[in-house]
Amino acid sequence: MAERRHKGGQLLQASKLSQAEIARQLGVSRAAVNQWAKTVAQDGLRGLKPRKVCGGRSKLTPEQHRRLKQIIKQGAQASGFETERWTLERVKRVIGREFQVNYHRNYLARLLRTIGITPQQPMPRATERNEALIRAWLSHDWPRIKKSAAKAANHRVFR
Repeated sequence: MAERRHKGGQLLQASKLSQAEIARQLGVSRAAVNQWAKTVAQDGLRGLKPRKVCGGRSKLTPEQHRRLKQIIKQGAQASGFETERWTLERVKRVIGREFQVNYHRNYLARLLRTIGITPQQPMPRATERNEALIRAWLSHDWPRIKKSAAKAANHRVFR
């Protein structure tokens, strides 16, 4: 993205293309190019350089991040919960209990992404599901149904 901003800034300074043409050429929105033009007019090309992300330091140390990741990978039941499902509220409780640190629940998804944990939800499955019966249907019945549907489609007359 930084490269596109810089290239867009150069094109804006050259004044050979309209903002809409620059947006099309770089694959960005016209609003983005408009914002770049304002920045270039005010600060020049250096205004388009990426800035360091602001924000406070993490309340957890890198070692505590590693430990949290270990705890999560061991499973929720190993941390004293009834089921294996991790929720943000559960992660918050574990952080409070293990590290005596309090995070707002809404921030935890970002923290988990930082340490390499991504949200994953199990696919809902019926308890009555019979895997052997499903495999048999897919290998025997489905090809027959598919073949007969193709034959029926070939005999239709469209008006």
